[in-house]
Amino acid sequence: MTIDLEPGRSATATMTVTEADTAIALRSGDVPVLGSPRVVALAEEAAVAVVAGSLPEDRTSVGVSVTLDHNAPSRVGETVTAEATVELVDGRKLQFAISVRNAAGVEVASLRHRRVVVARDSFL
Repeated sequence: MTIDLEPGRSATATMTVTEADTAIALRSGDVPVLGSPRVVALAEEAAVAVVAGSLPEDRTSVGVSVTLDHNAPSRVGETVTAEATVELVDGRKLQFAISVRNAAGVEVASLRHRRVVVARDSFL
């Protein structure tokens, strides 16, 4: 199996925070700001975008590990962008550094994320 993916390759995912994305709505806290579970989902979306088109049709990648530092709040209506960058490709293992920034350029979160390439059929 060939993975057409090099360290340094990156992609982004952007969202505008809604009430459904808040810690209150996600039951991860009691304040109306972007909840950490939604930050993780946005980060994974960016990592998936990096991998898109790099694997054979019968393969996909699945998330196996996330380390998150959630450093600043993002209020409802704010736009945030996650940029995922490939740090390491080791066989089937992929590692990403991900930065989430608001429109002012403030880093609201940083993550390390690992994914593993699997055969779709046997995984399911």
